[in-house]
Order: sequence, then C-alpha cells, then structure tokens
Amino acid sequence: MHDDSGLVLSRVARFVAERLTPALHRASVPARVTAWTAPGEPVPFAEAVTQEYRPFAIGAAWGRPSGTVWFHVTGAVPTGWSNAELVVDLGTGPSPGVQAGGTVYSSEGVVLGGLEPRRPVPLDGPARALEGDPAGAAVDLYVEASVNPDVAGAWARTPPGEGLLFRLNRVDLALLDVDVWALVQDLWTLSGLVEALPGNVPRRAEVLRALADAVDAVDPDDVAATAAAGRAALADVLAKPARAGAHPLYAVGHAHVDSAWPSPVREVTRTFANALRLMDRDDAFVFAASSAQHYAWMRDHQPELFARIRKRAAEGRFVPVGGMWVEPDTNMPGGEAMARQFVLGAGFFRDELGVESDGVWLPDSFGYSAGLPQIAAAAGRRWVLIQKISRSEPNPFPHHTFAWEGIDGTRIRAHVTPIDSDDAGQARAQRQFTALSLVLFGGGVGGGGPTREMVAAAHRTRDLEGSPAAHLARPSEFFAAAGAENPTAPVWSGELSFEHPRGAYTAQAATKRGNRRSEHLLREAELWATTATVRTGAPYPTETLRGCWETVLLQQFHDILAGTSGAWAHRRAEREYARVADELESVIADALATLTGRGGREIAANAGPYAVDGVPGLGASTQPGTADDDYLFDVDDSRDADEPEPPAPGNTVLTSEGMRVVVDEHGLLTSIHDLVVDRELVPSGRAANLLQLHPDTPPYGEAGDADRPGHDLVEGEVTATDGGVRIVRTVGASTITQHVALRGRIVEIDTEVAWHERQKRLTLAFPLDVHADRAASETQFGHVYRPTPANTPMDAPRFETCAHRWVRVGEPGYGVAVANDATYGHDITRDGHTTTVRLSLLRAPLSPDPEADQGEHGFRVALRAGATIGDAVAEGYRLNLPLRRVRGANDIAPLVVVDDPAVVVEAVKLAEDGSGDVVVRLYEALGTRVRTRITPTFDHLSITETDLLEAALPDPVALEGNELSLRPLQIVTLRFVTP
Repeated sequence: MHDDSGLVLSRVARFVAERLTPALHRASVPARVTAWTAPGEPVPFAEAVTQEYRPFAIGAAWGRPSGTVWFHVTGAVPTGWSNAELVVDLGTGPSPGVQAGGTVYSSEGVVLGGLEPRRPVPLDGPARALEGDPAGAAVDLYVEASVNPDVAGAWARTPPGEGLLFRLNRVDLALLDVDVWALVQDLWTLSGLVEALPGNVPRRAEVLRALADAVDAVDPDDVAATAAAGRAALADVLAKPARAGAHPLYAVGHAHVDSAWPSPVREVTRTFANALRLMDRDDAFVFAASSAQHYAWMRDHQPELFARIRKRAAEGRFVPVGGMWVEPDTNMPGGEAMARQFVLGAGFFRDELGVESDGVWLPDSFGYSAGLPQIAAAAGRRWVLIQKISRSEPNPFPHHTFAWEGIDGTRIRAHVTPIDSDDAGQARAQRQFTALSLVLFGGGVGGGGPTREMVAAAHRTRDLEGSPAAHLARPSEFFAAAGAENPTAPVWSGELSFEHPRGAYTAQAATKRGNRRSEHLLREAELWATTATVRTGAPYPTETLRGCWETVLLQQFHDILAGTSGAWAHRRAEREYARVADELESVIADALATLTGRGGREIAANAGPYAVDGVPGLGASTQPGTADDDYLFDVDDSRDADEPEPPAPGNTVLTSEGMRVVVDEHGLLTSIHDLVVDRELVPSGRAANLLQLHPDTPPYGEAGDADRPGHDLVEGEVTATDGGVRIVRTVGASTITQHVALRGRIVEIDTEVAWHERQKRLTLAFPLDVHADRAASETQFGHVYRPTPANTPMDAPRFETCAHRWVRVGEPGYGVAVANDATYGHDITRDGHTTTVRLSLLRAPLSPDPEADQGEHGFRVALRAGATIGDAVAEGYRLNLPLRRVRGANDIAPLVVVDDPAVVVEAVKLAEDGSGDVVVRLYEALGTRVRTRITPTFDHLSITETDLLEAALPDPVALEGNELSLRPLQIVTLRFVTP
C-alpha cells in the first residue's frame, strides 16, 4: 500500500491554519484604545497611568526601536460570555528577530500576563482580570508594549533610526471556543506523533486514519458546531495508553530569560506572570526559574507579583532552581566569584522565598569548568542541569545522564537535556542514551515562557501509545528518579567543553578586564574592611559590598562576560564596572586609613596570599618554588656558563640577577636566557613577544567563535628606557605600544593598544624550547591540564582555551609560566621540540556589537622562567594584586596566616548572617596533599569548618584544632566565631 502520510499531514496543517485557527474565537468586539508613548527608558506602571492618553486607531503605526508605548484598553465583555480573553496583535516586525511584546496590567497595577505573539490573556478564571462576574463586566486594562531588538541581525550593524516599526492590527475582547481550541491541540499532538513514528508500525497508520477522519468530520462552514465531532474521531487513538517501557520524559515549564536583554525586568515580569496564570488554570503545571537576580527584580519592581511567586514557591509549583545569582559563564569567573554566585543566590532563595534549591541550572552556558563540581557540591548542590554542549560540533557529547568529576575528585550528578534548543518549547528529541530524560518547555526571551498549548501537549502525551510518557514534574523529582534508576552512571572527568565559543574568551576585552579587576578589588575591599572591623571596631560596609557583588555577579551572566551580547549590554557593563571600582576604592582607602592611622611613613599593604617585596601576605613567608620574597635569585657561579655572545647591531640586551634577554631591532625577544640554570628558552631561529594578527571571520556567530591562522607583526620602533625598552608598532589604523622589563627571572611586558581593526584577532605568542605534552591552566580554586598535541578529534577544536591568571608548560625538571592581568583566551600547542604559549588579546567582531573592542586597551603579561605550579600561582596573584602604598603610622599585619605555601587564602570576610564572625576561604593550589596550620591574629572563641554557604558541617573533614589537612585542590571554608 502506498504511503500517503505526507498528504494527510499537509491536509491537516492546512485545515488547522485556514479553518480552525480563524474559528478559535466564536465572537469578538473591538475595545477602545488610547495610547501614550514613553519618551525614553521604560517607566513603572504608577508613572505610566498618570500620563495623558490620546485615541489610537487600529492600523496606526507605533514602536520606535527599543521604544515603549502604553495602550489603555477599555470596553465591556458581552453578557453570556464565559471564556472571554483579550486578543491583541501588536504587529509584525520589519525583519526576522524584531518583534513586539507586551505586559498587561489591571487598572490597579496587577500584572495579568504577557502578550508575546499568539498569546492572548484570559479575562476569567481563578486569576481573572475583572472584578465580579466577568459576563458583562467592564474592562479597564493597560498594555505596556515594547519593541524587542534584532540582536544578531540588521540592528547589530546599522541602527534602525527613529521610524515606527509596527502597526497595531487588533485589540479585541474575544470569546474562546473551547472545543475548537481543544481540537487544534489534539491534531497538533497526533500529527507530531506520526512524524516521529517509524513508517512501518501499525500505530502510525492508525493515527493517520484518525487524523483524516477528524478533518472529514468537521464542517468547514460550521466549525463551531462540528468541532466536537472532530474530537470524537480522535478520541480512541488519543486514549490508547503507552506501552510498557515507554521512555519517561519529566517535563518542566521554563523560560530562558536573558539577563543581558535591554529591559530584562520587563521580560521577567511578563514571563513570570504568564507562568502564574497557567498555575491558576492547571493544577499540574510546574514552572522552574533560575537566577536570584530575576526574583530580586520582581521583589523591587513588582512586589504584588513577587508575593504571588512566594506563595506558589511555598507550594512547590513555582520552583527556584540553580541557587545562583544568574546563569553565569562558568569558565571565566574566578573561584571566589563562582562561590558568591551560590552564596548570594542560595541566600536569596532561602531568605526571601523560604526555599532551599538543591541543583545547578545552567542550560545555556558556553561550556562548564572543571572547578564547578566541587564548588557546587560545597554549596549543597546535588545535581547539574546543562544543555548547550549537546550542540557541540564536530564532537557530540557522549552522555545524557552521568557523574561529573571535578579537579579535586568531587562528583555530582549531571544531565544533558535531550532537546536541540533550550528556547524552543516544541523541540524534537535527540537519540536517547538514558532511560529517563528531563525536557524544558517554553519560549525564551520575547517568548514569555510556556503556553497553555504546550501544557495541553504534555497532558495529551502523558500516557499515549507511541509517544514518550510526558510527566509534569519538578526538576528534583527527575534527578531523584534518575539516581534511583541508574546509581552507577558513567563518569566524565574534567571540563565539559563547548566547541563553538572559542572567541568568547576574548571578545569584549573591556568587559573581561572589568570582571577581572572587580574580582580583585572585592577581595581587597573585604579583606581590609574585615581587618578594620576586627581590629578597630570600624563599621563593616555590608550594603556597599553586597551591592558591588550583585553587580559583578550580574555582569558574569554568560552572554555578557562571554562578549556575545548586544552593544547596550557591554556599554552598561563598562559603566557598572567603573562605578563598582569607585565604590570599592573608597572602601579600601577608608579601611587602610583606619588601620594605618595618621602619619607620614609609606606603608605597603599586601592583599595577596604571598609575601611580595618583603611585605607579608596571608600565606607563608616565602612563595612556593622561589628562593626569597622578591623573586631575585643568586646565580650559581660554580657552574660553567657559556659566555654570551655580544649583541648584534640594533639589538638591546636586558639583564637582571636571574635573566638575560635580547630584544632585536623589531622589538622581538630573540633570546630569553635563564641564568640560574644556564638555559635558553627561545628556540633557535624563533622569537618571543611575537604579536600576530589573524583574520577573524569564523563559521559560526562572530562574537562566539574565532579563526585560527594568522601572520606575524614584526615591524617595530625600539627605544631604550630606564629599566627596559619601549616598542611602538602600527598595524592598519591601530597602534601597539609595549614596554619590556626584567624582574629577577621574570620578563614583564606591558602592552597598550589603540585598536581600530575589524574582524581581526590580535595575539601575543611565546615560542619556548620546552617539550611539554600538556599545559596547566588556572581555573576556579586550582588548575586543569590539557594536552598540547592535537592527537584526537576532541583535542583539535581546543585551539582556544580558557585560563585565568596563569598558564604553565613544562618538561620533567623545568617549566615556564605566563601570567596575565586581563586575558582569558589562550592557545597552547607543541610543534616538535617547541611549545608555543599564545595569548589572545583582542578581537573585532561585527556582530552582535559592531563596535566591539574598538578603543584603548591595556594588558600586562609576565613570563616566569624555571617556574613550578606554585611559582605560576604566586605570579598570577602578584600581577593581579599589586601592593598598595599609603601614608600612615602603623604597618598592617595579616589577619590570618597559613604556614604552607601550597595553601592559598582566597577570601577573608565577615559572615553573611551579620553575626560579626570572620569567614576565611582557602584551597590547596598545587595539586598535593598538605597539612598546614592556620593562625588568626585576632580574638576568637572557636573555629568551625563550614560549607560554602557558611553553615557548619555535621562531619568536618579538614579541620582539627588549628591544623588543616587538605587533599589536592580542596576548598575549605572556616568560620571564626568572634566574642
């Protein structure tokens, strides 16, 4: 028998579009519309309703780019209507991606729901828009309508001007035909089932016949009267239960709301309101939303809506998930910043919503760092939901449900949701490699979350032959079931790489520098403010510090820190970083003035973990792997070192007590000679400090990807300066100025760039005569090793990887570290005997921000010869936490000290609960087992080992008195109870 399924499905689709959709409403009456155009930024409801509204005709134009218009909608529901709803068509955008959205308010300012495309707002039901009986009742509503930008399309390159982009097509009060609507849902569900079933199974043929019968049963000229007959034709096939062993789908309502959107508060408002309306109308519906920042916006801007959220959260229907402040990038934030994502996020859920979240919710982040499992587990998380890596190419991730092992050996349950888009509520499933799956459904930014149609589909597929069995549930229910079903899941050790976003480690350099600088300013501010409070009783600036942390954590949202947001997000981030820097510098200055007192002596303050230039830090008096505090080394004169050749004409020789460097006439380092061990680091015929320019037109999104090949920039004007050389290069319309100097065994290179290139990438390369088979790169609270050869298909795409303050390459007995103060993207490869460390400094993508990276930038890089992992750690801190020199009378002793250089004190702060207790977070940094003593220099009653959230551990594992025993790369949080 021939297969006519395509014809049947086409007939059904046409019938729905041409006959059923127009009949969804039995009747409608136009509402009266007046309007007021907001002059600039969005305004709150209370301000909008006081404005002068003027009549607005259906068909009239509205909506400037990123603008807002408030429509006042009035009318009356005709007597006898029992399923009335507001139907608004705000218009179609001028190009794909440009759309309008709206938020509907009652006249009292209660948020009723969103008006994303094809989403009416019911006027009756448990949370109705009208007081009393809706039949015949008056309608008095406000619609805040906004134009959502085309982030990745035409607006990214050419601003659209001031023209009006939309026409208001419809504002009606309409009577929903429940039978017609239900028939549409039946047809959609079964049509999808046919498309998913194999062509030779009897069930497919049975459903096809029923679909054809249903269309035949409905009179196209009287749909309302015959829709029930169409449903009856489908009743038997819809009632057939799933076979034993049907794949269970745990379906969770969700909306990926982008914290980098121009007006995220408005997006969150309409999305959360839509979810609450669905809960009012369907007792089984569950909605999961992450990001404490979003809830905080509701608390501050929509208190009535937040009260409804709090009530539903207590019922377990509105589920705060993830326990983080936002859904951050997980590769670039520092260890303490990742910890604070949980401290502030979980704290908000606990204090404001009365909910303890038990998982991590990161469906859209660009890969996942190997440091995250330990951080998450230390914050009480038991599972991780991820999705983005399901799109990796060319190497698909091999697991759906698995145990994820971090750098210290900690394991946490993880699940890659088996859908191909985290923003599509109707996405198709991938092949299944697990007996259970978690599926998120709902539109993302501009989509308003789940719709009633999506919920209807979930109900229809709960127990349907041929379909996975959809079960509306909370995420924690899925992970409990998955753990019970497969307690011995496969293990994945290390980072979870996403193979597209290589350029994300470099794009928007100002945003990345702002993040790095803010993280270290926060460390300093907390340390010195805590010291001042404990030592002198000075007030602790709790609100200032918390506000700064909230700002920095918000900017770590994955699209902002990764550089893949629109221009507005990055300009806003740069302004916020500047504000945070001013506030923190003031906190630091006040605290240091309090501690040093009045006087004329120069006092050096060291916020780092190691002594620098003789100034003690929070750790051991010597840095790991070094001979003394200031990085100067004695040369072993008993060794027969080769006499250096005299420099060639035009070359400049720099020398220190541990290093001899030759700078050629172009500004390249043709020799880096480690005098301590008499070893040349630059391979013969090669040169370091090599600036390279790469074409940057990658195959995927510009800001999120990068090309690899490039060419060298060798021309430069070299000038000797006090203590070094100055090099000036011109490339295209850009100028690059460098200063090279020595510090013991360290080559320090400051690079200033006036960058005006487009679609090019600037890198700084150091070819080294080191035979390294792997490279160590700093990540949160430790480091990760990656192979330098590209032996496997999974190695090949990793030509741009993430590191924080340092990388190290080495062979047995010798290594070299390269530290930085603002760079995350690195490319480390081996070619024969040569290992090349390449840092990505700048890019110039045109989309989604055509002005990305244009302007002035500064970078500091330090190459440390003869470096152990410990030397690399110390150099990374030294470069990012320079000594502060102030005038005063008293030196500042460290508040706490550890006596083993393998242990790094990462944070010193007062406890989040306001008790005045001191919290110290530290970690083992070298990858060794260590026992160390921690010595506080302030009065305290006891020391308690806590989790990341500062709650006492029932079974402490590291602390015994003042002694700590740490496993490799372990994080420990201690609470010092103060008198």
